[in-house]
Amino acid sequence: MNASGTIHACCVVVGEAGLLIRGASGSGKSTLAREMVVRAAQAGRFGRLVSDDRTQLEPRHGRLLARPVEPLGGCIEICGLGIVRQPFETAAVVRLVIDLCESLARYPEEQDKHVALCGVMVPRVRMQAGAISADIAMVCLSCVCNTVVTL
Repeated sequence: MNASGTIHACCVVVGEAGLLIRGASGSGKSTLAREMVVRAAQAGRFGRLVSDDRTQLEPRHGRLLARPVEPLGGCIEICGLGIVRQPFETAAVVRLVIDLCESLARYPEEQDKHVALCGVMVPRVRMQAGAISADIAMVCLSCVCNTVVTL
């Protein structure tokens, strides 16, 4: 994706850093997004939903900006409950992309550690959804908060 566009993904903000979560339908994107917000609060940090299911991306001043797609702002799916409303942010600068996958290589290739979205290179981590995903994502996010590179 070289220009602005809408993708199938969730986004949350933790502190000042946006976390974009991609994956197939049913892979756990919304669950991980909710868990990241909870973990942020438990750690005494700001955490809030930006978007669920569909996310608008655009390059802005060498950074990747994520926004909710109208009219979905503030809506998130909770399996078994359906769509619920919660507080949300209108935008976040994406500092890390999490790709939820069914299977993973034991050691990622160097080229898998970043992804270009809308012409902006962003650190990326591939992981399987599950109980420890939020812990891993929180550590990865704290490690890459200041390492976004423009193509």
